[in-house]
Amino acid sequence: MFETLIRGATVVNADGLGRGDIGIAAGKVAALIAPGEAAEASTLIDAAGCFLLPGLVDAHAHLRDPGLTHKEDFSSGTHAAALGGVTTILDMPTDEPWTATPEQLADKMAIAKGRIHVDVGLQAVVSRDLSLIPRLLDLAPVSFELFTADVPDTFLFASLDTVAEALKAFAGADTLIGISPGDQSILAGSTARDRSGSVAAFLDSRPPLAEANGIARALVAAASAEARIHVRQINSELGVETWSRLRGMADASVETTPQNLFFTAQDYETQGAKLKASPPLRSPHDVDALRAALGAGLIDIIATDHAPHAPVEKAAAYAAFADIPGGMPGLQTLLPTMLRLVDEGLIALPDLVRMCSRNPAERFGLSRRKGRIAAGHDADLLILDPRQSSTIANADQVSRAGYTLFDGWTVKARLTSVFLHGREIVRDGRLVGAAQGKIVTRES
Repeated sequence: MFETLIRGATVVNADGLGRGDIGIAAGKVAALIAPGEAAEASTLIDAAGCFLLPGLVDAHAHLRDPGLTHKEDFSSGTHAAALGGVTTILDMPTDEPWTATPEQLADKMAIAKGRIHVDVGLQAVVSRDLSLIPRLLDLAPVSFELFTADVPDTFLFASLDTVAEALKAFAGADTLIGISPGDQSILAGSTARDRSGSVAAFLDSRPPLAEANGIARALVAAASAEARIHVRQINSELGVETWSRLRGMADASVETTPQNLFFTAQDYETQGAKLKASPPLRSPHDVDALRAALGAGLIDIIATDHAPHAPVEKAAAYAAFADIPGGMPGLQTLLPTMLRLVDEGLIALPDLVRMCSRNPAERFGLSRRKGRIAAGHDADLLILDPRQSSTIANADQVSRAGYTLFDGWTVKARLTSVFLHGREIVRDGRLVGAAQGKIVTRES
């Protein structure tokens, strides 16, 4: 006898759709049952006419805890994620302090316990003190993050030599290193040439050339060191072309974000500070190239780069556009923005699951628990009703940022229920029950 039985839904996995009923026990998918086959359960859920998806895994988010909790914290950020169908967040290490030592990573794990509404995996930053890596590996973070531009010197790997040496320090380790593709020399040179502080100066300091060079450097260094890497959000035609030509050189994956698929640099004129982030938004031509790459299957993961700021911080006056705090909320809108791409016909539902569930779970060491609906996997499930529409609204956002870039957008489906470990945590757009999320670590 199952604890819960979900009847009548169309099950969506990355490899396709199929009809089947789902039996849940002890927080896991206990069985996939043929439609109508006899089964007993304490709780029966009728999902006829609906789609059943695995919970989304957001591989790039900033929950701002510890130290920056006026922007977001574990509770508010995971609340937003739950409402958006994200049941696992992979949290970046750029808080205060940055998660650079084993002690800081252990402290962050302890701070999160009992306060998270969805599961959270933590990422550690690579600092110039490479001797810290073995002890950090002992704590099994889901990944390490290596930065090549626009960060404090302690965490800056600005040359091919330093990137390669850092990757060599992971020799033999079963882990993944995320690399943000930038170029500090271009940033410094451009800033020296143009001190106007304009939007144009910001764009020139972080051009497609910097992204493309960062991608190439990451791939050749990973090939040399035999390291597994994940290239953080790309958004330019030159970056896409570089990735397309060189991606076979190394064990590598790549991501982009929803905002890079919908907005262009021209939108700075109307949305300004709300859209300011790095990398900067690109031209319509770049967006078209990125969308073509998405449709062609060249993009492995879509993540949000959820990076909220307090509204007063975004609204303040700054001497230069580059000085505006970079980042925007995204956890609560990942599913609807992906559904918008489905509505447009650019992707199908299995593609959504591939890029937002299966692939991030596989790349970040969670594939035995997350990313698909299968016996033995966590019962992290989304019930999606295609007979209803839903509208994204600022008023519904629970992130401390208090807004969404997608206010007023409508999609042709409605998320009616979210399950975490077999328990319903969201019903009809509202959080139900106490926080029950867990800290997840990389599978050995």
